Amino acid sequence: ADCRYTCHQECRSLIQLDCRRPGQCQSQLSPESTLLPPCSQNAAQTVQEEKPEPPTVQEIKQKIEKYNAKVTNCLLMKLNDDGTYTGFIKVHLKLRRPVTVPAGIRPQSIYDALKEVNLAEMTDKRTSFYLPLDAIKQLHISSTTTVGEVIQGLLKKFMVVDNPQKFALFKEMRKDGQVLLQKLPLTEYPLYLRLLAGPDTDVLSFVLKENETGEVEWDAFSIPELQNFLMILDKEEKHKIQQVHRKYERFKQRLQQTLKEARGKPG
Repeated sequence: ADCRYTCHQECRSLIQLDCRRPGQCQSQLSPESTLLPPCSQNAAQTVQEEKPEPPTVQEIKQKIEKYNAKVTNCLLMKLNDDGTYTGFIKVHLKLRRPVTVPAGIRPQSIYDALKEVNLAEMTDKRTSFYLPLDAIKQLHISSTTTVGEVIQGLLKKFMVVDNPQKFALFKEMRKDGQVLLQKLPLTEYPLYLRLLAGPDTDVLSFVLKENETGEVEWDAFSIPELQNFLMILDKEEKHKIQQVHRKYERFKQRLQQTLKEARGKPG
């Protein structure tokens, strides 16, 4: 209330303010001037009380049975003895910008995956690479796997060495002919969302995209980073120019072919 510190409700329990005046919580500020109520020492407890009660094991079991009854393939969910459950989710990769991967590294084998070998640490050489647009990756995860862990797992599978904070996981929903995208918090559990929505990916699907955080503050980057951005943008520009050239070259060839076939024909 005194310093007007504000934060997201889900972040409230992580905030540790160094309040040197514990008895000075009576502020002259109006409640409308801050997102948090003045003198709200129990704000974290209030937020926790507003959250819905977690489902019981019996409720989870019923939901899983209902889910598996709708599955048309072998990707079933399985309930464990400790109350957790495992299942599969599909993630669409819709990355518009290149990612950074190790240069000259062979693809990861099953042996590497089982031994948890990190091939990216075997070389310091890096290169930029465009992942196939709208590629789909299927993951086997647990009910305790968070969005942050899903992002890290995807980057590891593709040997992407970029900071995971550059990416975000979205849930894509279709309603009344419209496609709705909603960014998921890092603490969300994707498998629980999959369980609630059912196995139909037309109802709910997951999408990995760049983490758009708003206006970029270029002053926060170093000169080498800015030069790398310019290089990437230059490559993107050349790629777009080549696409346009190829497009109209095909149109030109079709037009020439049509004119050639039309010669000598009446009308």
